[in-house]
Amino acid sequence: MDTVILKEGREKSVLRHHPWIFSGAIREVAGNPGPGETVEVRSARGEFLAHGAYAAESHIPVKLWNFTESEAVDEEFFRKRLASAFALRKTVFHGNLPDAFRLVCAESDGLPGLIADVYGEYAVCQITGAGMERHRGLIGELLLDYAKGVYERSDVDSRTKDGLPPRTGHLAGEPLPDVLEFTENGIRYRVDYLAGHKTGFYLDQRDNRRLVAECAAGAENVLNCFSYTGGFGLAALKGGAKHVLNVDSSEPALACARELAALNGFSPDAFGSKEADVFQFLRSCRDARKSFDLIVLDPPKFAETVSQRERAARAYKDINLLAIKLLNPGGQLFTFSCSGAIDDDLFAKIVDSAASDAHRPLRTVRWLSQGPDHPVLTSFPEGRYLKGLQLVASV
Repeated sequence: MDTVILKEGREKSVLRHHPWIFSGAIREVAGNPGPGETVEVRSARGEFLAHGAYAAESHIPVKLWNFTESEAVDEEFFRKRLASAFALRKTVFHGNLPDAFRLVCAESDGLPGLIADVYGEYAVCQITGAGMERHRGLIGELLLDYAKGVYERSDVDSRTKDGLPPRTGHLAGEPLPDVLEFTENGIRYRVDYLAGHKTGFYLDQRDNRRLVAECAAGAENVLNCFSYTGGFGLAALKGGAKHVLNVDSSEPALACARELAALNGFSPDAFGSKEADVFQFLRSCRDARKSFDLIVLDPPKFAETVSQRERAARAYKDINLLAIKLLNPGGQLFTFSCSGAIDDDLFAKIVDSAASDAHRPLRTVRWLSQGPDHPVLTSFPEGRYLKGLQLVASV
């Protein structure tokens, strides 16, 4: 087996079981491993540290599979990892799995480069790394233990970092129906897994949608920004809000939201939509002196890398400042960031600064995060990408 040898003193993160090895930590590569091929990782003194998948073109050339020299990375390895991931989901959902859930959460389930979401009887997966790409056929077949059919949505930008082209299409088992349906918290949803974001739906916000529903009772007007297909808006109506306005830059997403509202029996008079740039729309609401009882800010990722953090921080502050100014006394703001480069403390400071500049005292009543089917490995804090706050304006 080809071997990656680390520089002196650079084995500390591996000993802590962090699953990434950056290019700057590597002294030499003994052999000529191909894309995604399994390599041994050894210290400068020759000690075995781990097995990992090699990707020469990536700034993270090795993503680690395991830390046991005797454990082969073969079919049984992947079968056990998938079984462990499934067992965890049964545990966190107390044996009652939801209609839709994340089965595999990449590094946090010991399977770097693989995301797999289950929607009813079917699974949609993303393969984002060279190591998992090398085993994609096997992964598809093994996922049939948990779904009747598997579709691949490996069309994410992160594949290019490992020199991989985008790939979509049927992967294993039965062909999937054109649209998948499932029920979450009493609301029926349809998943456009062929062209929608990620695998078609944001399962990581399940618990936060339920919370919005619980907090929306009696709200006269709710503003759902970056609404995509209206998940938070539907939850607010289900919880008893009188009117929801969904704002997004994508009319097809808004059209899907309206279809879902009708599917769930909500009146179109109670479920409005607006195709607009959210930043511009919030400014227009400010200038028109509009106000809302509950606002949700769930923007896309503003920072892909640490180098983009400063620009992203400005964008987060801008939208939060504008939203805070639109809150009625006693109004609630649910604000989120899915940018891994923005940590919890920085996000809280951004929102605190926005509240200060808006001259609106707010109280944080909950810190929010991704659902339990999106676990975070203790040795891989980068897995906690979603952070949020529930804040209440003073009366």
